[in-house]
Amino acid sequence: MTFRTLDDAGTIYGQTALVRVDFNVPMEAGRVADDTRLRSALPTIRRLNAGGAKVVLLAHFERPKGKRVPEMSLRPVVEPLAALLGKPVAFADDCVGPEAQRAVGALPHEGVLLLENVRFHPGEESNDPAFAAQLAELADFYVNDAFSAAHRAHASTEAIARVLPAYAGEALRRELEMLDKALGAPERPVMGIVGGSKVSTKLDLLNNLVGKLDRLAIGGGMANTFLFAQGHDIGGSLAERDMAETAREIIASAARSGCELLLPVDVVVSDRVEPGASANVRALGEVGPEDKILDAGPETLKSIKDAIDGARTLIWNGPLGVFEIPPFDHATVEAARFAARHAKTERLIAVAGGGDTVAALNHAGVAEDFTFVSTAGGAFLEWMEGKTLPGVAALAA
Repeated sequence: MTFRTLDDAGTIYGQTALVRVDFNVPMEAGRVADDTRLRSALPTIRRLNAGGAKVVLLAHFERPKGKRVPEMSLRPVVEPLAALLGKPVAFADDCVGPEAQRAVGALPHEGVLLLENVRFHPGEESNDPAFAAQLAELADFYVNDAFSAAHRAHASTEAIARVLPAYAGEALRRELEMLDKALGAPERPVMGIVGGSKVSTKLDLLNNLVGKLDRLAIGGGMANTFLFAQGHDIGGSLAERDMAETAREIIASAARSGCELLLPVDVVVSDRVEPGASANVRALGEVGPEDKILDAGPETLKSIKDAIDGARTLIWNGPLGVFEIPPFDHATVEAARFAARHAKTERLIAVAGGGDTVAALNHAGVAEDFTFVSTAGGAFLEWMEGKTLPGVAALAA
């Protein structure tokens, strides 16, 4: 899909841009605890200001369900955002109506204004055209810079793009370009790593990937389901035994598509899931009735590294084991560091995303070494599943 970017906006001097950002940031004691999402919005804000536009920021925070909840106000974001920008940021106590209109009218040339939580209005999540029209009254054009909300057909992500001239912001553009490099038009061979606890939550993902990848390594609890489906004894391990037939169908689909599945050939087990618990390597067929499979074994890790070594593109979602509890983080950490070394030397385009994945790469200390790490969560997963994202489709050129 081609989409409109700020390169297509033409002259913006003297105009007002309504910019959808993701400021759903972690908060502690009423203060922003992690400003990563604020930083991601800076390139777009600065580009618009440099072009002579006023910037009006639109965002959500948590789930107020269409009601005004004081504890879910975006006001605490103003001070840290102003510090990052090095200039004042105004705040409006509403995102539509007279309060918002007055704040926009008072905004100086190249000023920045943050509107109150868009989810305080029920029209946001219902994608109400009338609410979108109210938002549109505030600006001359619309910019979506929140990929993390692009999988939602909400008024601030989809309906408004039908009312105002609409463009992708700098962060959204980079996200879409990197995701296209990973799956849309990747350098081959292309490999995937998918982990996590349940096959049932990643069925669409697995079915889409086996038709697009050259190799796919499956780890975590879902690998146990595949091993069980193949007739291996998995002892007391976490698995979805009722999904065995589905796992066999995915194996068959991969074979038809020419996608090589990399399943564990050995595993790390313990009888306890706690830090410092004894970790024992078992070959398939040696897992005891009390054993819990908690990580990939050394031979499995070697096969994954070999596959990474032979790939030009890697897309990663989900850990290979219970990475939160050492020593069962070993395979995830080692594979992540191996991929990161290849990415740093540009031998590999390494793209990763999903909550647990970001946490695992941070745990391994390599998140910044990957080519791109998406923090978009649900939107990243739906994109990997091959689904159309309403917020992106609305920007189609």
